[in-house]
Amino acid sequence: MAAALGDQLVLSAPVRAIDSTGSLVEVTADGRTVEARHVILAVPPALAAGIQYGPQLPATRAQLLQRLPMGSLTKAEAVYDRPFWRDAGLSGQSLLDGEPVRSTFDNTPPSGRPGVLLGLIGAEAARPWSMRAPEERKAAVLDSFASVVGDGARQPLDYFEVDWPGEQWSRGGPVGYAPPGVLLDYGSTIRAPVGPIHWAGTETSTYWNGYMEGAVRSGERAASEVLAAFDD
Repeated sequence: MAAALGDQLVLSAPVRAIDSTGSLVEVTADGRTVEARHVILAVPPALAAGIQYGPQLPATRAQLLQRLPMGSLTKAEAVYDRPFWRDAGLSGQSLLDGEPVRSTFDNTPPSGRPGVLLGLIGAEAARPWSMRAPEERKAAVLDSFASVVGDGARQPLDYFEVDWPGEQWSRGGPVGYAPPGVLLDYGSTIRAPVGPIHWAGTETSTYWNGYMEGAVRSGERAASEVLAAFDD
């Protein structure tokens, strides 16, 4: 997709303002301003709320963005020479009731090497996570992995973490969620365009909300809205 778009794909240019007061929508990003007839926003609600809009968003839409916080989730991955747990007939997938890791998955590539075990640290376990020392975090994760696939998990070739709440352009993960009552009060606005501004992103999907499948479906739906507007 990136190759097909060519120079139209612009990276490292976060959008700061969207002004739809004129005949065209003016989108201002770092180092670039773009004019268009329609705009599709496919960013987490918490980030969409930080964009400056002209005119300001309707109150119900603005209130909705205030009420869809990002979840607290950290991903940790350990890399091994091979997925040794498969020798014992283990899938590498688990749900745990201890801390810090609450679930694990075999993230080994289709080639079969290297072996990669993925763990998710969420909710109340994730919030104090970034305040712990790196080596303490790593040891705790490997202990959790070892409880699932055996002591071989304690000797990875490499180890990585992604602290989504600490990421500037996600502010949490895996998805913005609606606390009780939010969808009852504001749900009708979650996909409703605001003039030429259309809303996409996995949070707006009616199916597989919170996953890549939902994100793709939301993009197709928003694109259909724009194409229909062109036909009017």
